[in-house]
Amino acid sequence: MEMEQEQYVIDTKGKKLSVILSLERYERLMQDLHDLAVVAERRDEQPISLEEMKRRLKKDGILYR
Repeated sequence: MEMEQEQYVIDTKGKKLSVILSLERYERLMQDLHDLAVVAERRDEQPISLEEMKRRLKKDGILYR
């Protein structure tokens, strides 16, 4: 994996205003942000057992065994 060089947009005084990211890096960050939002939304849900999850997946036709 190639190391990405950080690039910034600065004002006339040298203050960093923005950062330039590769599209790939931006998309990874957005996916991470989405994943964290899903975790936060589901924080109060009660956990279910592995057997219950298997039963639900079989019922939905996602798991066949």
